[in-house]
Amino acid sequence: MADLTLQLLGLQLFTGIALGALYVLLAIGLSLIFGMLTVVNFAHGAFYMLGAYVGLWLLMHGVNFWTALILVPLAIGALGLLVERTLIRPLYGRGLDYPLLLTFGLSYMIVELVRVFFGNTGYPVDTPDVLQGAVDIGVGYFPLYRLFVIAATVVVLVGLWLFLERTSFGLIVRAGARDPEIVRILGVNIARVWLIVFGIGTGLAGLAGLLAAPLQGVIPEMGGPILAESFVVTVVGGMGSLLGAVVAGLLVGVVVSMTSLFAPEMSRVAIFALMAIVLLLRPQGFFGRAGLMS
Repeated sequence: MADLTLQLLGLQLFTGIALGALYVLLAIGLSLIFGMLTVVNFAHGAFYMLGAYVGLWLLMHGVNFWTALILVPLAIGALGLLVERTLIRPLYGRGLDYPLLLTFGLSYMIVELVRVFFGNTGYPVDTPDVLQGAVDIGVGYFPLYRLFVIAATVVVLVGLWLFLERTSFGLIVRAGARDPEIVRILGVNIARVWLIVFGIGTGLAGLAGLLAAPLQGVIPEMGGPILAESFVVTVVGGMGSLLGAVVAGLLVGVVVSMTSLFAPEMSRVAIFALMAIVLLLRPQGFFGRAGLMS
């Protein structure tokens, strides 16, 4: 019985890490956008949902899953560029509430447009043949596709870290997140940097949506619940902190998974209980900077 319990806990832990990987991708995008642009992007969940639907459309038209993994974040990132350039940029300097309300309304528009083109019916998405089945991970057999989600997230994080730490543009992004005025004085086109950062953030949301599609199917409302959970991750990790987004994303995924094992009806409540505890002990989150929201 003890062995069975340890095996079940181990499998549930890996399930939480796989769920946390999706939270990480979403929270990284939110943190990038907020840390650089100081924009609370309430349309992030809609971009996540749109990534799943764009992937579904590509798969229905004969594009294989591996090609879709490249095309979906590029397409959603390009849409993010358009949104930043035409809708959000005119609102810079007017306070946090202006882009917040705009992206909140934009999310509803995107959801309704998806309903117009795809209807309200959900669609299942098949797992790629090569990723079907389960493999022995030492504590039992675990779905291969969930391991792929974890591995894909690691690859994205490593690539993002190399981009931010080893490229001149990444240096500008990090400097701009700390003091955009100084970066502007040095002759850098900060508006172009903001544009690209917003595109990267939305592209990551689209990628997360495609990766989630085989796990939960595709429905127009899929972006709402995970947006709330992703904001919890961002707050717990610290607004604008990429390291915080990674740590908190994995932690929240494990908390949801473990709570689902012992008290399924409390799994979603546990996320917000965790946030409340963290905010009481450390209001800026694990790695956030005090006063960032002011």
